[in-house]
Amino acid sequence: MEAVVNRIVTGANYGLRDWLAQRVTAVAMAVYTLIILYVFMAGMPLNYAVWKDVFALGWMRVATLLFAASLAWHMWVGVRDILMDYVKPLGWRLALEILVLLVIAGYLGWTIQILWR
Repeated sequence: MEAVVNRIVTGANYGLRDWLAQRVTAVAMAVYTLIILYVFMAGMPLNYAVWKDVFALGWMRVATLLFAASLAWHMWVGVRDILMDYVKPLGWRLALEILVLLVIAGYLGWTIQILWR
């Protein structure tokens, strides 16, 4: 006698890859946070001129972009998982996923515009 397995397909190839992505992006964000904390603790006045000088450095802009990309990826994996778990109608879930992707892409584009204006 053969057992019938009723599987609900919610996505493909998730799991270990997304778990690892969450960890790698979290480490990247933590390292950037330490860099920013160093800037705060360096004793420099926190005014526009100092921040402008800090972000005029190419490596700082690249680090900030890496932070923003890590945050975007981290956000996408987390929100997508929440949507897959709690939004059961496929049409609603797809619409919300597209909306979330558009918002994340908009924020990432805005970050790039601010960094390289």
